[in-house]
Amino acid sequence: MVLASLGVSAAAIVVLVGLSAFFSSSETAIFTLPEEWFSDPSAAADGRLSLLRELRSDPHRLLVTILVGNNVVNVAIASLTTLLATEYLPAGTAVTVATVVASAIVLVFGEIVPKSYGLGNAPSWALRVARPLSIVERALFPVVIVFDAVTRALNAAIGGEDVEQAHVEE
Repeated sequence: MVLASLGVSAAAIVVLVGLSAFFSSSETAIFTLPEEWFSDPSAAADGRLSLLRELRSDPHRLLVTILVGNNVVNVAIASLTTLLATEYLPAGTAVTVATVVASAIVLVFGEIVPKSYGLGNAPSWALRVARPLSIVERALFPVVIVFDAVTRALNAAIGGEDVEQAHVEE
């Protein structure tokens, strides 16, 4: 029973790390594209460009969508890793080991390598992830709307600038 649980949990962690990589690489790819790229004739020939333009037309909402998705999968990775560790180690040790292991896995495979990939392949990757991100945005719509509104209100209250818009217009 424990061995079956180990296999299912490990498989789930692999899938979740893949999703973390997707969100991280998407964020970097989309937000590093210069505005003039969107009017490049070679990009205009791709039918996915209009969907990408639509996503990027509200950079704050897009960022919220990506961060909600990424945080949910990263927390799930940490939770499953902790659950697995508690099967084999005493509780205190298990939490420490799970924190170190999950952090290393997420940093390397869910953040650093995917962001490097997104940066190095921004135009093609941004076009490739436009449709899946649009689906995620629709699926998470109620949650995204709440976090979008709350973070905009907090930014306004503390006098924060619209960083996403400033970055996109560079």
